[in-house]
Parts: sequence; C-alpha cells; structure tokens
Amino acid sequence: MIVGLSVAHLLKGIALIVQHPKRFRVYWVHLVWVLFLFLYLIHFWWWEFNLVKVREWTFPIYFFVAIYAILLYLLCSLFFPDQIGEYDGFKGYYYSRHRWIFAVMALLFVADVADGLIKGREYFSRLGAPYAVRTATYLILSVLAMRTRKPWFHAAFAVVAVVYEIAYILERYWTMG
Repeated sequence: MIVGLSVAHLLKGIALIVQHPKRFRVYWVHLVWVLFLFLYLIHFWWWEFNLVKVREWTFPIYFFVAIYAILLYLLCSLFFPDQIGEYDGFKGYYYSRHRWIFAVMALLFVADVADGLIKGREYFSRLGAPYAVRTATYLILSVLAMRTRKPWFHAAFAVVAVVYEIAYILERYWTMG
C-alpha cells in the first residue's frame, strides 16, 4: 500500500508539472532522479514477491519491511514537496534539500541489504557481485552527493543510476524466480 502511495506521489508531481508548466521551473537532473525513483519503486515491488520465501514472519521483519516502504515514500515526498514557491524552481529546491534527499537514499540502500538478508542466505548469495557492486556504488555515491553541490556530479550520478538500474532489472529480474 505504501509503495502504491509512493508511485502515486511521483505521478502527482509529474502531473502538476505537465498541468502547470509555467508555474514550475523544471530541472532535468531532478526529473532523472524521479525516473530512477519510479524504476526503483517498481523494482522494489517486483522483488518483494520473494518475501513469500520467508518461512517465519515475526513482527520485527514486518516492521522492517514497513520502514523500508516508508523510506521510499519519504524519498518521493522529498522530490515533490507540497510547496515549492519559496524556491527558484526544482533546481533551487533540489540543491537546498540534497543532503536530506541523499541521506534518505543512503538509508534506502542500507535497508536494501537488510531486506535481501531477510529473504535468506540462499537468496542473498544468489544476488552475487552485480548486486554488491550496485548497492555499494549507490551507497558511496549517495554519501558523496550529500557533501557536494556540483551539478556535474549530481547529473552524472543520476544518469548512471538510471542506466544501471534499467540494465540491472533487465539482466536480473526478467522473470520471477
């Protein structure tokens, strides 16, 4: 349910930009991150089907999965705030909140590792090196993105993240299993 709300929040933000193009000054890096987040949400939804393999559900596991989904919603909310009038468009907003955005994103990647471990050692070991490289890279770059406002860095990170996420999804999760 929370993941569905997250997707709806992103779609609402995009719809507002389309409906009121003169009111919101868009920033392409922000939009690339929105695309990444949409892909990540869909990817999350897909791989959470593997939770059926958890043999024994406990409240801590349930609570953790809920927190993971809440982190996703929080990140969506950070990309599309309720009010943006005090900023000079999405570029100004993005850089004023980049520390928050990438702190939550870093937490998301830490939660992703924990999520994989909850699904069992066999599942986690099957993820292999591509998963380890993906997650470690995203985590390190998120920490660096918290510390820099350099547009070239944020642009490169966003583009690489989207391209890699698409490739990773197509390579690893074409079918359920």
